[in-house]
Amino acid sequence: MNQYLNSLQSEWMKTKRSAASWLVTGGAFFIPFIIILIRLIKQSTLPEAYRAPNFWQRNLAQNWQVMAFFLLPMGVILATSLITQSEYRNHTWKQLHATPQRYATIFFAKLTVIILMLLQFFILFNLGVFLSVLIPFLLLKNVSYPVAVFPWLFSLKTNATFFIDCLPVMAIQYLVGLQFKNFLVPLGIGIGMLTAATFAISWQYGYIIPYSYSLFNFLAMSAVKDKPVYAVNIHLVATAYFLAAIIAGYFLYVNKKNKC
Repeated sequence: MNQYLNSLQSEWMKTKRSAASWLVTGGAFFIPFIIILIRLIKQSTLPEAYRAPNFWQRNLAQNWQVMAFFLLPMGVILATSLITQSEYRNHTWKQLHATPQRYATIFFAKLTVIILMLLQFFILFNLGVFLSVLIPFLLLKNVSYPVAVFPWLFSLKTNATFFIDCLPVMAIQYLVGLQFKNFLVPLGIGIGMLTAATFAISWQYGYIIPYSYSLFNFLAMSAVKDKPVYAVNIHLVATAYFLAAIIAGYFLYVNKKNKC
């Protein structure tokens, strides 16, 4: 356990001031920042909107719309690929494997760091969502604080399901990133799969593409008419894909002949 914790601390330190760290922070606040600007520009509609009984649900849906359809899965693809490829870019795989660590420790320490960064993204995004409400209230005199009670259970459920839906994307990108030295390979595969998922939204078997779950999840919680209905629980399928990809990724990593 101590070896794992030491490895985890080492891997976390590698992410500080890295492109992946900046991507997580910038990506989390991007949509809330845009919404703040829109609200300040179109402030005449805000007093009535803030008094709506379903204000918080609408605010969450507004923030998640673009995030779920593109920025969230794309951010997971980029961040996971950047973290996984860091050893190749710095030519440090030999030094890492020369340390007295088991392959399992290295593999799962890196995986844990990626999951922690994903959690960090969700925390920062939710902070941004709250700020997208608070800042207009503080800056505009005619806007009162929302009278509706914040839906904690709805918010937690929304975040939990989107987090689960990101896991297979993260796991597959991690698997691919450990196998190829060229950063463009995992990035190209991720973008290709995300594009395929977008086109597969209306397909009744679209859930077989693991990059599609955040899109399906948003459609399920939205008021879109004729939204797709699937015969499976996409969150359970996402969990199954995640576990399968992690097992496959670990097996391929351990048995890879050239790990440098």
